Amino acid sequence: MINKQEYRDICKRERNIPIFSKDWWLDAVAGKNNWDVILIEKGGDIIAALPYYFKKKYTFKIITNPPFTQNFLLWIKYPEYQKYEKKLSYEKEIIYEIVDKLPKFDMFRLDLYYSLSNWLPFYWKGFEQTTKYTYVIEDIKDLHRILNNFSHAKRKNIKKAEKIVEVRTDLPAIDFYENHKLTLKKQNEKISYSFDTFKNIYNAVYMHNCGKVFYALDKKNNLHAALLIIWDDIQAYDLISTIDPDFRTSGATSLLIREAIKYTADKTTKFDFEGSMIESVENSFRQFGTIQKQYFNIKKINSKLLKIVLCFMDILKK
Repeated sequence: MINKQEYRDICKRERNIPIFSKDWWLDAVAGKNNWDVILIEKGGDIIAALPYYFKKKYTFKIITNPPFTQNFLLWIKYPEYQKYEKKLSYEKEIIYEIVDKLPKFDMFRLDLYYSLSNWLPFYWKGFEQTTKYTYVIEDIKDLHRILNNFSHAKRKNIKKAEKIVEVRTDLPAIDFYENHKLTLKKQNEKISYSFDTFKNIYNAVYMHNCGKVFYALDKKNNLHAALLIIWDDIQAYDLISTIDPDFRTSGATSLLIREAIKYTADKTTKFDFEGSMIESVENSFRQFGTIQKQYFNIKKINSKLLKIVLCFMDILKK
């Protein structure tokens, strides 16, 4: 509890901590008692912090990211004018200490914010790494340049949508959730999160003035698409999208993305499409003039039984 209170204080004063690593975000998506943080001190000063979410799956203890949390920031307070060689040594020292302070786990599987480019110390401690990708518009202040970087297809979609739908904001949480359930059902899919989880997120981002829903309605009150956009001082994120397959060709989603970027341009500096390893989704994100960013999934399995279970599940998939 002392660590968590100290971390809450860090989150209040450090503006460079992304929304997914904020204490109040973790309270909303994980529950106040289901996350913790490792703090590293030096000379009485906290120099590093790594939050994490823990859960039980059957009998296995798992450290991972909570729902809707793209990654966690390994926050490090670097000394001023530190040379590159010293920086790598400093990171190694911190990561080693973090690993040593981890509670017992059967599996550790954490996505880390892309500011961390040096995962070697984790490797030396027996962890594995998988590279993931997200797509980011680096500077959203220059709206004219951004829109010009949209592909011809995206600009065409926007012009089409402007004639069909009207963009509105602040769709109630229950309406957003029920629409997402409906649109997934039309595609023979089930929603993967509960309304309570969504409501916690919705209420938290609105309360902290760092989230907004954008949605598109036609003249017959058909809801074509809706986006929940969140942001911090660093960037905005396209967190959750609901797109009705019956109106997929209306161009409404592209129009909503444009409006969300325009709205957040004076609130933050970048726009993150939240990435995807799905080929068709990647293709769509790339057409918004984005830059590919890589981040690391760090993983280690301590349980021999869990290794056997996961190996068996992989065999069944083949």
